[in-house]
Amino acid sequence: MSDLQKQVQEAADRLVESGDERGLQVAVYRDGEQIVDVVAGVADPETGRAVTSDTPFYNFSIGKGATATVAHVLAERGLFGYDTPVVELWPEFGRHGKQGVTVRHVLSHTAGVPGVPLDTTPEDVCDWGKMVAALEEAELWWEPGTKVGYHAYTFGFLVGEIVRRATGKAISQVLREEVAGPLGVADELYFGMPEREHARLARLEDAPMDMSAFGEMPADLPMFKAGPMTLMPGADLGNRPDYLSADIPAGGKTSARAIARMYAALLGEVDGTRLISAERLREATAVTSSGIDEVFGMPSAWGLGYGIGGPGSTAEQSPTVFGVPGAGGSAAWADSATGVAFALTKNRLTNDFAAAGLIGEIVTRG
Repeated sequence: MSDLQKQVQEAADRLVESGDERGLQVAVYRDGEQIVDVVAGVADPETGRAVTSDTPFYNFSIGKGATATVAHVLAERGLFGYDTPVVELWPEFGRHGKQGVTVRHVLSHTAGVPGVPLDTTPEDVCDWGKMVAALEEAELWWEPGTKVGYHAYTFGFLVGEIVRRATGKAISQVLREEVAGPLGVADELYFGMPEREHARLARLEDAPMDMSAFGEMPADLPMFKAGPMTLMPGADLGNRPDYLSADIPAGGKTSARAIARMYAALLGEVDGTRLISAERLREATAVTSSGIDEVFGMPSAWGLGYGIGGPGSTAEQSPTVFGVPGAGGSAAWADSATGVAFALTKNRLTNDFAAAGLIGEIVTRG
């Protein structure tokens, strides 16, 4: 056992023993080789089923990294370019003045369509046709490319429909054929997960949270206009069988080692597989949009589908780090300067990234 593996295992065990976490996984790759494979705790508190390295977790927003990766793989093959207008692939999207939106705008969260209708239900989110129709009828919040705002749900459906129009296949199938399959993790990395596989998933639970802050927020905040509270990430939503089965590429079902392996294969070869060229990686991970997020009000910096900057730092402080964390505290990222890819997945949903920050710091030091 390496010293880094031992340190990460001890930290993960302490998090579970303290009650801060229920079950978690940590995976780290360096230069295409896995150097950390840590599990701790239970995947399902009711049965006592332990977390194993191949246990998939439903991870809010971590899946956006896989969504972006699918887009880059297809761009590498010439199916579309970053400056291709979305209407060239999807003509119906151009309604209500959206004809100027490009693939680059979509990937950089500057497309100007960050919201879903406020009467959208969880059942609607599981219906691809309904979500696509809602995007076709959506009106711009801003002129594409002029502002940045997190497209929490719409990012996945925008990229997913672009992929479907370009390939004739659902994005879950393209993920399997072009990313997960070649990397040997097709049974650990999904958008829509077949129901027969659901028993393998970790069961999500909500950590106690103080919700009083929500009551003090003005009702007209942009984040409340971007979607109904019933779609806010939580265990009830993430444990729904229809949510787990549906293609919702704003999130994903993955193990830590699967998503870390994907990031490693963006940086370089993993067992002979490299997903995109070094030149494309540089373009995809350069800051494309930055500023105060129009939806959530915090500073942000995006490449093409990946947030830029390390955990707890900024794009200026760590410009070579790229990835996407997820609501609930899971995170996945890579550093093109060090060749390290990192992922932490967990089933106790918290309102911070304390676990990822703690263990990420150990990995960075190691």
